[in-house]
Amino acid sequence: MNMFDKPLFIFEMANNHQGDVAHGKKIIHALREASKDYMEEFHFAVKFQYRDLDTFLHPAYRGRLDLKNVKRFQETRLDGPAFEELKREAEGCGFFTICTPFDEVSAERIWEQGFDAIKIASCSFTDWPLLEKIAEHTMPVIASTAGSSMDDIKRVALFFENRKTPLSLMHCVAEYPTPEEKLQMNQIDLLRRAFPDHAIGFSTHEPPEDAAPVMLAVAKGARIFEKHVGLPTEEISLNAYSANPGQVKAWLEEARRAFGMCGVSGERYAPSQKEQEDLSALSRGIFAKGPMQAGETLSEENVYFAFPCVPGQLLAKDFSKYSHIALKSEKSADDAIMREDAQADDAREKTEKIIEQISKLLRESNVVIPEGSKCEISHHYGLSRYQETGVAIIECINREYCKKILALLPGQNHPVHLHKKKEETFSVVYGDLHLALDGEQMELSPGESMVVERNVKHSFFTEHGCVFEEISTTHFKNDSYYEDESRFVQPRKTTIYLSKSIFR
Repeated sequence: MNMFDKPLFIFEMANNHQGDVAHGKKIIHALREASKDYMEEFHFAVKFQYRDLDTFLHPAYRGRLDLKNVKRFQETRLDGPAFEELKREAEGCGFFTICTPFDEVSAERIWEQGFDAIKIASCSFTDWPLLEKIAEHTMPVIASTAGSSMDDIKRVALFFENRKTPLSLMHCVAEYPTPEEKLQMNQIDLLRRAFPDHAIGFSTHEPPEDAAPVMLAVAKGARIFEKHVGLPTEEISLNAYSANPGQVKAWLEEARRAFGMCGVSGERYAPSQKEQEDLSALSRGIFAKGPMQAGETLSEENVYFAFPCVPGQLLAKDFSKYSHIALKSEKSADDAIMREDAQADDAREKTEKIIEQISKLLRESNVVIPEGSKCEISHHYGLSRYQETGVAIIECINREYCKKILALLPGQNHPVHLHKKKEETFSVVYGDLHLALDGEQMELSPGESMVVERNVKHSFFTEHGCVFEEISTTHFKNDSYYEDESRFVQPRKTTIYLSKSIFR
């Protein structure tokens, strides 16, 4: 089982076992009871701390009871077999086990005892001798970052990356307890952006009754959560940042709520049926402007959009330049166009595939497309025959002079037509262009040009793909006269606006 394939909640026992194995076991069982309702959603781990006091403490300070931390470490000391007993107890309760070493002897012991992961405390984050020891074995590493600079975090991340050691980074503030105004929750965002290949978590020291931080951490994308835990008794009181079992359960419940509110991650959510129904009830429906015949195609000329709609009606969102909707039955003026009365063909996917092909061709040609240019995808006999007959016409400028870039896919042709107002010159940039002028055939290669005068019938075709410039006088919308126009499918063109990114 992978410890990181679900959100991981780490219960930090630290020295709250009070140096008593029996009390440590009671803590573990109390944590199991507090977390049992959340086992399907989350993974859980119990974390210990190892200090080899014989080497960790300076000889002059051993036995000193006047120093708070020295006193605490000595009074709660457990030997190796005692820790192994607690580790087995945690595993028996279904927990993963993690341990923090503060010295090289303890790091080696963690490896020998077979913990699931090793934790680096914030105070040891750049303890390079300790990190070198930890990196001798490629067990997963979870490191708290409190007080470290971004440069240090990057150095440590690179250190473990170079050693092929899995590393997770924990946002942490090392004030015990951490007041609300010092939590710095935006650091989770910073770490996620800076280290996208590493899991990011939140190690918490706020007062244990405060559930808001874990909800914020969930919302910001943290996947690992750590809290100090303990079990108070008549003789034992907890510090201001350790949670009792009841507070642990409340903490997990708020985390569950937060995950529920945040929903899916990394993909667009699927709307519920009720949401779709509520939105549809507020949308405009499609209505007939006047009498319509079976087989007639919906267009801006014969339909209008109005509120309210009726259940089962086609909506304004169903009508776009990519849609081809034909009626199956007659309609009177102001009738609602129902889904069951229409045959719809959405050409968006086909158009997107065509754009991909055109983009590839334009990239190969190295032609520069001005950003914001308008591209007309001409599909005279329908998109299904675009590979045979069609052209992409990119309008760069149209004033008293006009420049367009035309792209023909391999094997594509453009039908016979003429212009009465416009004179144009074709200049090939890439590929081969077979041009017919009043029936006279010619082939143009890159760098070659040809003038097409007014009223001259012309058509063109390419074998291998072609990109060419059209420089002309002003282009007028209704100045193209085709020989075969009666056979064209309507609509016979789709217009899109281009950004530079589409051709990268």
